[in-house]
Amino acid sequence: MKIAIINGPNLNLLGTREPDVYGSQTFEQYFQQLKLKFPEVEFSYYQSNIEGELIDEIQRRGFDSDGIVLNPAGYTHTSVAIGDAIAAIKAPLIEVHISNVHAREDFRKLSHVSAKARGTICGLGLKGYELAVEWFMQ
Repeated sequence: MKIAIINGPNLNLLGTREPDVYGSQTFEQYFQQLKLKFPEVEFSYYQSNIEGELIDEIQRRGFDSDGIVLNPAGYTHTSVAIGDAIAAIKAPLIEVHISNVHAREDFRKLSHVSAKARGTICGLGLKGYELAVEWFMQ
């Protein structure tokens, strides 16, 4: 099984950015643990702070992966284009957010991704990525 994990803006700062919200572990550290937990999965990982690069990766992985785990981060609330890219691909996609976006600022309650995703996991920290992978494995 091939699963792509795509992270949006500022997630390259995990481990140092607002550790009270996002934790103290880097995504690279977590990604190594995830690969050990699911050795039967062929993972790819991509992170960008640039909207167009995220769209390119969604399109690239959307036709050769069995599933995509996407944390669009701040683009969740602003990018119609990312939502359109998700609608255009064949691979099922799970939207993941480390924090509970519904318990934060009001503008974070709008998602241009959720309606195009198979499901959304939010507020469970990095565990949300693992839960998304488990869903794909079923």
